[in-house]
Amino acid sequence: MKFLRYLALLSLTALLFPAVTLARNSNEHTVNLTDSVRVSHIHLKAVEYKVEWNGSGPNVEVRFLQHGKQVATTPATLKTNDNQVTQDDFAIHTTAFNVKVLREIDFGRQKEALVFPQAGT
Repeated sequence: MKFLRYLALLSLTALLFPAVTLARNSNEHTVNLTDSVRVSHIHLKAVEYKVEWNGSGPNVEVRFLQHGKQVATTPATLKTNDNQVTQDDFAIHTTAFNVKVLREIDFGRQKEALVFPQAGT
């Protein structure tokens, strides 16, 4: 009888583990910035970042991590992309002072986008 309990517990754990892992990873994505940009008054270098956000939207808190260390935190709005977005993309605005500002990150495979607030909004 104990064997059946252990077997049932092991089976349940095996079934739940992938679901927990997928749920945990749904709010993170790796992005490679090819240009240095500013997001919410924070300068981000042109490197690879892990982007994580807390919450299911629309208002979320976004963390940019590099090599496991947090380098920036900013609020954003999480929105659903349309079906035309098939790959990751960035919306970058260049100001009159030649400063590149990150406005949006589109995640093609996840059909989600993070929209960042702009100065004065």
